[in-house]
Amino acid sequence: MSIITLTTDFGLADGYVGTMKGVILGIDPTATIVDVSHDIPPQDVREAAFILYAAYPYFPQGTIHVVVVDPGVGSERRAIALRTPRATFVAPDNGVLSYVVARERVEEIVELTNPRYHLSPVSRTFHGRDILAPAAAHLARGIPLAELGQPLTEIVAFPLPRPQVRPDGTIVGQVIHIDRFGNLVTSIMSTDLRGHPLLREGIVKIKGQSIRGIANNYAEVAPGKLLALIGSSDHLEIAVSGGSASQTLEAKVGDEVLLKAKGHEGKR
Repeated sequence: MSIITLTTDFGLADGYVGTMKGVILGIDPTATIVDVSHDIPPQDVREAAFILYAAYPYFPQGTIHVVVVDPGVGSERRAIALRTPRATFVAPDNGVLSYVVARERVEEIVELTNPRYHLSPVSRTFHGRDILAPAAAHLARGIPLAELGQPLTEIVAFPLPRPQVRPDGTIVGQVIHIDRFGNLVTSIMSTDLRGHPLLREGIVKIKGQSIRGIANNYAEVAPGKLLALIGSSDHLEIAVSGGSASQTLEAKVGDEVLLKAKGHEGKR
């Protein structure tokens, strides 16, 4: 039995997700299909890339992950499948696998060009149904990746947001994701702070607000108060206890986050 996950920007109001599941089950009735998210903002490739990055390590080895956030559908952008020792990924070649290829060793990549493993005719606007879902289902049935199309050596990937360290030791990051609770996930990871005094005594600055120290959990401060902590994705988060940091700070993806030593909190 194979596991196939779906991550899309389709929402659930229309039948797009259900249609993809129907295609998969028509090819492999034994597949287990898991929804990661269908609430990705429309055409937001970077958000989809982060959601996939946060979720896929927790699935069994050999899981097939399908991502359909595809503003270039019907254009010259490629549809691809990529295998790593951990999992196989099926997606448009538009950067949505950027976090995956930064973290994992890539063993094989193909462009999904073999019409034998497509639905026919192929719609210009629904490659999730006609190319990506069939590819995942055939892989689940044991079809070798190489059968699905032409080999590739590289894919489209955007530069990942990495924190920078200034000469005074200040760590400069940015907000890379805002979850449904309004927590601000930043590009600063626990590994960036390992052994660093800022982990215990730093000042986090964002949108003109200063937060002293790194908390252990959301309940460590009074309701309505800002806090910083290392979240479940192992990234530094800015949160409001019992509230929304996004609303409180009027924050957005891309906003700068500073982690400074005590005594330097007034400096940018």
